[in-house]
Amino acid sequence: MPTFEAPDGTRLAYRTIGSGEPLICVPGGAMRASEYLGELGGLAGERQLVLLDLRGTGASAAPADPATYRCDRQVADIEALRAHLGLDRVDLLAHSAGSNLALLYAAAHPGRVRRLALITPTLWAVGIPVTPEQRREAALLRSGEPWFEEAWPHFEARLRGETPDGPYAAFFHGRWDERAQALEAAGSGQINPEAAQRYASEGAFDPPATRAALADLGAEVLVLTGALDGGPLPRVAQRLDEVLPAAEFVVQPGAGHFPWLDDPDAFRRTLAAFLDPSVRTVRTARGRLAYTVTGPETATEAPPVVLVHGRGADRRTWADIADELAADRRVFALDLGGHGLSDWPGTYSFAGFRDDLRAFIEALGLSGATVIGHSLGGAAAWLLAQEQPGLIGRLVLEEAPPLVPLDPRRAPAERPAGALPFDWPLVPATDRDLNDPDPSWRAGYERITAPTLVIAGGTKSHVPQRQIAAMAARIPHARLVTIDAGHLVHEERSEEFVAAVREFGV
Repeated sequence: MPTFEAPDGTRLAYRTIGSGEPLICVPGGAMRASEYLGELGGLAGERQLVLLDLRGTGASAAPADPATYRCDRQVADIEALRAHLGLDRVDLLAHSAGSNLALLYAAAHPGRVRRLALITPTLWAVGIPVTPEQRREAALLRSGEPWFEEAWPHFEARLRGETPDGPYAAFFHGRWDERAQALEAAGSGQINPEAAQRYASEGAFDPPATRAALADLGAEVLVLTGALDGGPLPRVAQRLDEVLPAAEFVVQPGAGHFPWLDDPDAFRRTLAAFLDPSVRTVRTARGRLAYTVTGPETATEAPPVVLVHGRGADRRTWADIADELAADRRVFALDLGGHGLSDWPGTYSFAGFRDDLRAFIEALGLSGATVIGHSLGGAAAWLLAQEQPGLIGRLVLEEAPPLVPLDPRRAPAERPAGALPFDWPLVPATDRDLNDPDPSWRAGYERITAPTLVIAGGTKSHVPQRQIAAMAARIPHARLVTIDAGHLVHEERSEEFVAAVREFGV
């Protein structure tokens, strides 16, 4: 393992996993070796994780002076690691008790922190405690679990300061499965008890001073809590907005204190979106939507453009088109729910994707935008255009299904093996809508008042071209253009696609 020297001469170790920009990871415990963080639910596939073993834990040496286990005394260790890695500014992730060290570092070196992700954080450093009553409140949410009756007395004993032998740790996990049990079984061998006792000892924290110093922090901040966690409850963690009002707060459904174990994909998507400087997020009633923005930041007379992908794709399918249109337009490309880095709510329909698009346009104040939608995204766009005509200025529908009942009907699809960049349940859900669409949808073609360009893919497409032509004929201000490229016109014939869009006045 690579090592570096702390200012007091203590040799500290860290591991790196993955590739890309470094993300310094500060473990909790308190004072637990970083091994328990693993690959943080696959986050190592997005960034290079720099997993620090705090002094006296894991492969790091014990200090000559045990008093330096105190949290504030370890701030210099983080700064030494930054300098050792040759980074001007760092992205910092901290879990649980490690969040206090991260906050103290950010307060001491605000100009050195670019992004700060606090995962199920304890917040002693800023004077926000976790009480036994709060832990009990969260634990009672688990009363329906098969292990609850056995675990509850041990949990109560733990709250009294005793050291129970039973499975009280089940309350810290959204899923008390083999992975959670293995993490807990390894805990005693990974924590330095003396260091843990000194970590938050007297003098470690000065909340008023830390709060004042954090006022100068310009870093982006994410606070991720588990919906089932009592340390802290999500509403308690939300109090950090008193200190960091610009922080983004995310509650991971079904998660406890170790959210990367409870739902690795949800954890990875949230962190990947936060850590990617090109990705932004907006919250809607159905969850968090990720998107990118390109084009001039200064105001232009031209309306913005919203790009909406097809089923199973995401915002990246539009990269080349966005670059072309961004020459004179502000271009927004979003991930619909269940796709890419947006939340995956688990329930889907064409109406739901329409509502995603509506919420996105309204939340960002994009009323009057030109909306360009492909396939499923095109259907979401024309459904919205007929329901709320004023939201869309111009409409481009690329190979959008007319939502005429399929004949023959689509048979149940079988999920392919391996990881997918989208939530598989959206496939059978939207197939049901394709087989039996709401008749009122196609009855409302005439309510679309926006000037509309319908782009068909020709004979190579699996979408019936006569149905696309019939839909275009019924939309009052529609023009039909055929580009013989198949279903993926914007990918297969991008230059012709852009030319058609430009000729349409975009």
